[in-house]
Amino acid sequence: MKTIQTGIASFGMSGRVFHAPLIHCHPAFNLKTIVERSPKGSKQIYPEVEVVTSFDELIQDSTMDLIIVNTPDTTHFDFCQKALNAGKHVVVEKPFTVTSAEAEKLIHLAKEKGLMISVFQNRRWDSDFLTVQKVIKEQMLGRLVAFESHFDRYRNFIKPNTWKEEQGTGAEIVYNLGTHMIDQAYVLFGMPHSVFAEIGTQRTGGKADDSYNIILGYDEVSVNLKASYLVREEGPRYQLHGTEGSFLKWGMDPQEADLAAGKLPGSDHWGMEDRQLWGKLNTEINGLHVTGRVESLPGNYMMYYESIADTLQNGTELVVKPEQSLDVIKIVEAAIESNKKGKKVLLA
Repeated sequence: MKTIQTGIASFGMSGRVFHAPLIHCHPAFNLKTIVERSPKGSKQIYPEVEVVTSFDELIQDSTMDLIIVNTPDTTHFDFCQKALNAGKHVVVEKPFTVTSAEAEKLIHLAKEKGLMISVFQNRRWDSDFLTVQKVIKEQMLGRLVAFESHFDRYRNFIKPNTWKEEQGTGAEIVYNLGTHMIDQAYVLFGMPHSVFAEIGTQRTGGKADDSYNIILGYDEVSVNLKASYLVREEGPRYQLHGTEGSFLKWGMDPQEADLAAGKLPGSDHWGMEDRQLWGKLNTEINGLHVTGRVESLPGNYMMYYESIADTLQNGTELVVKPEQSLDVIKIVEAAIESNKKGKKVLLA
């Protein structure tokens, strides 16, 4: 079976920590080329890789099958469009695009060209989220009535020389952390019928938004997504409440930290959380009151690229479909509109 020749558009954090290691470790892919406009050390880590200095050089390679577009958010549409027009399949970092209109154009173009495009929603394979899905699917809490998710950090300073700290469309936290959290809610509950959001800047001297509280409207369950850069004492990452009980989950999936430290998928205990981070369950099952820890399922970001390989080599259906990521951008747009107008926005 043909190896998928793959190029990465940038060797910044996402390229170095996520895409390059995952592609390098997956036997279906060959990490052929990386774009580095200034030296960032990719050749030292991957001696066989070819280094080019521009995106145009990357897509002009006739042997290239797949392009990873992991450049700043505002470039996603332009770079994806160029890659598709050059006949390349595309994986694009979240957010898909800045606007839903741009996302719709890329989906249409990919279909027209007979090419694949997918958004890197790796946090569908976080250890904690996989465990939350299991708790809900197995109805451990009875009928779920409330779901609250947090993605909090403590960074009380403004990081210099990064576009993510600048004011402007695409830099907002709702495009960054928000697209992960909205995608997870979308996987669990589908498209909401309404969105209410408060988005703001909490840090002194901040230009870009760094906090949000987003309420997604569903008929049967209350869904609340929150994030802030000023949370020094971390609360539960997930809070689930149902007619029979509750599930609380602290901590963060270990894969990003392990990848940043140089550990690779397949190593011992990959994606497994420490026991003290296992979620707390307090519920009633078949008339029996049950309390205790729920062992977290192992996380596995490699499953994203497993899906990409299966689609490109075997024609199977994508797990992260572009139409789903289009819906996520529509929800982001509704959240921004809600914040501006100070009222709930209805979705068709």
